Amino acid sequence: MPFSSGSTTLVDTLADSSALIRFGAVLFVTALTAAAAQISVPLPFTQVPFTFQPMVVLLGGLALGPRLGFAIQALYLLAGVAGLPVFAASLTLPPGALRLAGPTGGYLMSYPIAAFLTGYLAELGFDRRYLTSVLAMLAGLLVVYACGAIWLGLFAGVGTAPIGLSAALVTGVVPFIAADLLKLVAAAGILPGVWALLGQSGR
Repeated sequence: MPFSSGSTTLVDTLADSSALIRFGAVLFVTALTAAAAQISVPLPFTQVPFTFQPMVVLLGGLALGPRLGFAIQALYLLAGVAGLPVFAASLTLPPGALRLAGPTGGYLMSYPIAAFLTGYLAELGFDRRYLTSVLAMLAGLLVVYACGAIWLGLFAGVGTAPIGLSAALVTGVVPFIAADLLKLVAAAGILPGVWALLGQSGR
C-alpha cells in the first residue's frame, strides 16, 4: 500500500502536541498568503491578476493538513472582508468584502476548499513522494480553477452581465495554466524534500 490513512502531516510531526507551534504556523501561512497576494501582475485581457497565492494555499494545506489549511484560508478571507489590506492591490477590483463579489471572488472563496482537499491528501501520505505531491497540489489547483471560472462566468458581472463559462475559461483559466503548472512542479518537491531530511519519505 503506497498510502496510509494513518499518515501524519508535516506540522503534526514537527509540532507534536504543541498548540503554540500550530498557532504560529497558522499565523505564518496566513501572513504568507497575504504577502503572496501583493506579488500581483495585472493582465490587459482579463480582470484576474497573476499572483503567487494558489501555490501558498496548496503548500499550506499540504504541510498543515485539512483542518488547519481550511482555517488559515478562512482567516485570510475574514481579514480581507474586515478591510485589512490582504487582497491583491488593484485599481479596478473592489476593496474589502466587495472583493468576494467581484470577478476574482470565486478564486478567493475556493482557497479554504482547495487547502482542505490538499491537506486531506497529505494525511493519506500524498506529500511524502514527489509525484503524489504533484497530484495532490494539482487536485487543489483544479478546485481553484473550477470555482474561479464558475463564479467569473455565471455570477460576477463584468459591466452589466456575467461573461459566460466559455469566456471565463478563456480569460480566467487558460492564460494561467502554464505558469501555474511550472510553479506547481517546483513547489511540489518541497514537502517530499523535508520528509526525506526527516528520514520519513514515502516508499
